[in-house]
Amino acid sequence: MIKAFPGGWDSMAAAMGMTRDALENRVYERRGQSVSLDLAVQMQKTSGTTLLAQAIATDAGGVFYKLVEPGSVDREELHNKFQELYQELGRLSQQYVEFTSDNKIDKRERSQLEITADDIHQTVRELVGLMFAIYCPAEGRDAAEGRQA
Repeated sequence: MIKAFPGGWDSMAAAMGMTRDALENRVYERRGQSVSLDLAVQMQKTSGTTLLAQAIATDAGGVFYKLVEPGSVDREELHNKFQELYQELGRLSQQYVEFTSDNKIDKRERSQLEITADDIHQTVRELVGLMFAIYCPAEGRDAAEGRQA
């Protein structure tokens, strides 16, 4: 998040209201300090990333995908997401053929297959979000606001 923020360490520290040394001490857990969840969330917002959310989702065995704003996407984006999914499925198929050529899947190969499967899962969720944002905008807005249509 710090590297994603324009100006890096110095700018992020200033945005958080601390010195660079104070921020480094927290990030690198020096002198008994650490980054609190509140600070991490604030850094995520400031950097305009979803890196913290992605890390938490991964740690919990899931994947993170950002919800699509209804009416903010078009059919071309949906088409492109389908193409991305097809490419990922092709990659999984190629990995399967390659990795099972010796009739076993080793630890490294299993890890690669899991990464590809996670990518596919995330792409499918994004694809469904795009579909709903384009074809059911009122329903998507209601769901985002926690209401039933």
